[in-house]
Amino acid sequence: MGVAALLTVAGAVTFIPRWQLASLEPGEAKSVQAVLRLPALKATAQRTGQNDDYLAWGRAAFDSANYDQAVSAYGNALKTDPRQPEALRRLGILLLTRGEQTGTPISAEDAERAALLIRTAAQLAPNEPESQLLLGFALSRFGQDQEALTALERYRTLDPVGRDADDVITSLRARLNQSDPALKLYAESCASCHGASGAGGIGPSLRESGLSRAALRSITVNGKGAMPAYPKLTDAELKLLLDLMEKWQGEG
Repeated sequence: MGVAALLTVAGAVTFIPRWQLASLEPGEAKSVQAVLRLPALKATAQRTGQNDDYLAWGRAAFDSANYDQAVSAYGNALKTDPRQPEALRRLGILLLTRGEQTGTPISAEDAERAALLIRTAAQLAPNEPESQLLLGFALSRFGQDQEALTALERYRTLDPVGRDADDVITSLRARLNQSDPALKLYAESCASCHGASGAGGIGPSLRESGLSRAALRSITVNGKGAMPAYPKLTDAELKLLLDLMEKWQGEG
């Protein structure tokens, strides 16, 4: 009977969760698995005090929406390594969205603190997709639409299959195009290849281009390689595009 009881317990924490997970969506299964791991990961981190163990605990807590535990775990991770990008950006986004979780508006001071955490993480780990994703979300909340779009397009470049930013990107493009005729024209003719903010995609980055205005004009009108020609642009439309591309070259 004792052996049977042990086998029943073992099955409850191994086979049964896996069987249940098979019927869940991938995101739901990941969340359930994170919940199941939380107690052990928390105990390990508290016992060892190691940065990697705190990060593992924080990751599982964050993925399972146990945000109080995530704050505790990532806070302890930063005590052992203040320059840990994952802990910085996730604490930042949790602080920034705390009002939505608690129903209490975030203070200006906390908003600034959250933005600093997320920006710092993006500076420390610019090539990690989540750094650019959370930076873009944060910038969009502060009304910095163009900067937000650049960050989110960078996220899509780093993680081509990532879909987390699609709705925000669509919204940002709509807002920017309504307020700027050059961006509206660019979105209709060029964005599908060069990215909504000129940072590159199928085609090269226009921000990193060193071409002269004359060369930009010639390629736009006549095409080059895989780049199609746009000979029907009016002089006014062409000027809008060239001014925009030169502006982006200056910004980088």
